Order: sequence, then structure tokens, then C-alpha cells
Amino acid sequence: MKKKMKGFTLIELIAVLVIMAIIALIVTPLVMSIIRKAKVSADKRSIDAYGRSIELAIAGYLLDNGSFPTSIDQLTIKYSGDEVVCSTTYLNDDASIYLTGCTVNGRSVDYEYGKDKRPPTYEVYEIGDEVTYNNVNYYVIKDSSEAESTVTLLKAEPLTVDEVNQFGAGHVNMNVPSSESFYQTAYNQNGYGGMQYYSSSTCGYNGTNWIYDDGCTNAYDQSEIKYVVDGWAGEKVPNGLQEARLLKSDEFGDLGYEYKNTDTSGGTSMNWVRTDAVPSWVYDSNYRYWTMAPKDDSTALALTVNSWDSIYAIYVFCISDIGYNHEVPYVVRPVIVLSKSVLQ
Repeated sequence: MKKKMKGFTLIELIAVLVIMAIIALIVTPLVMSIIRKAKVSADKRSIDAYGRSIELAIAGYLLDNGSFPTSIDQLTIKYSGDEVVCSTTYLNDDASIYLTGCTVNGRSVDYEYGKDKRPPTYEVYEIGDEVTYNNVNYYVIKDSSEAESTVTLLKAEPLTVDEVNQFGAGHVNMNVPSSESFYQTAYNQNGYGGMQYYSSSTCGYNGTNWIYDDGCTNAYDQSEIKYVVDGWAGEKVPNGLQEARLLKSDEFGDLGYEYKNTDTSGGTSMNWVRTDAVPSWVYDSNYRYWTMAPKDDSTALALTVNSWDSIYAIYVFCISDIGYNHEVPYVVRPVIVLSKSVLQ
């Protein structure tokens, strides 16, 4: 009697195929991930090899020339391997290298070789750019380069009478001078806070005479204006403040003024003269404003930006020349040196 051979049923075959498909679905991504990781690791090793070949070229350059190269183009790089192209190949100041944005055989690789030791870069502002910080408007008066971390700004509008009184509290008041108080410095002119330059409560006009003592000075660092500017900046510039002061006269040259001999009522003297190149936001016929540092960077004397004619842009005023009731006030336009990081 012949024995009957029993085979797989259709259902059993389908079950096996399903199991094999499930195993394939599980295993295939794992295998592919392993392959991808192996490729990425190989690509990173290629970039490492390329980087080390550049470092060897730097060492060779140093031996041949006695100095470090300043550009990657100066090097003869000996590298054999997968094609490596990097969008950034930067030679740091210490001759180390930094590679990023690299491809290996056309494949993009998210990998950096070395460390980026380049100094940070910042936005570059042009003179006259309008900047708003903490709800206060300014004009840019100085910015040297993208490597400069600060920018110098001139307040667009002078301080108001209320601001002068508020930030000069204890040093500035709006009261008419009396025998007890000779330091009236703030007065209202079209809403602006005009100021005299006194530094002592016994220095000023008492309604009849000018009063002076050894404390009288027109040095900015000892003046009441400094109290106002510092107090204002302390509240209005909460972050990033590097310096708060008045406009320096040597900055006027960058704003279109010309320093030259001019005729005055007292003879010929050197003055900053307004030219047609001076922007309207620097020169305003509605007011004069305080500045400092005649001819240099000192804070020895007070200056004003004149507005009654177009000839003498800045002129040195002695204390005895300053009255407290001008049709055009000597107002305060603070200058701040601000960290760019708070503007970006």
C-alpha cells in the first residue's frame, strides 16, 4: 500500500508568507538605518581626513615660510579619497581650521570639522538710519563695521521740560532764581527743556547779578547736564548701554560739518561750519543743543550747535555768556553708545 505524502495547505503557505513579510518590514528599516549610519560615518571620516590633510599642509607651510598662512589658497593640500567639498573652509587666527557645509561625493553631510573661532559679526548701520529702541527714536551717527558690537545714536528729539526736571531732580528745577537758589537751569521752549551749564547751587544768575564761586565750571563731567543725561539713560536705556553723553565735536566731521577758520565778532577762530551736506536731522533751526569737546576728545568745555545762522555751526560759550531766557533754547539731545545685540 502506497503511503500518501501530505504537503502544505494554501492557508499554511499564506501564513508563512505573511510572517516573512512582517519580518522583512521589521528588518529592512533596521538594515537600511545601519547602512545609512555606516555611510554617514564613512563620510565624516572622509571629512576628518580632508581636514587633517589641510592641517598637514599648514604645518608644511609653516616649515617652508616661517609663518602661518593667512588664506587657504596659500596651501598645497595633498588628499586622496572621496571627493570632499565644503562651503566654508575657514582658517582661524591660531592656524586651526573650521569646515562646515561639506558634501562627500555630492552627498550633504551635517558635520563640522574643528571649531569656528571667528569673532561674531553684527549688522552694519549707515549714518542717518533711524533706530527705535525702548520706544525712543534715534539717528545713527557712527558705526564702523560688522565687527563693531556697538552703534552710536543721537536722540531724534531733545529732552522735554518734564524729562529735564525728572531726571535732573535735585540738581535742576524750573523755579525762578532767588537768593537761596541760583541753579535754575530748565525752562520751557516749545516743549523742550532748555538748560544752562552750571554745576553748583551758588553758580548762576540771581535775578540781578551773575554769581560765581570756586565750584563754577563748564566741564561736562561736573555739570548738571550730566545728571540729566545719566538719569534719562538709566531709565530709557535699560539694556545694552555702553555710554551716555553729549555729542562730541569731532563727530560733527562725519555728519557733514567742516572745521576751518571763520570770522567772528572777536576775530578769526577755528569753528565747525555747517555745509550743505549736513542732514536736516542734525541741524534744526528751532533750537540749539549742547555738545562738548572742542577740537578733541576732552570734556573740558561746553559747546552749542548754533541755529541762528548758517555760518557758525558750533561755538564755545563761557558761563557769563549764557542767560536763562533765550528765544531759542540750549536743549539736551543725548547720545548713547548701544550694544547692537539689543537691536537685533
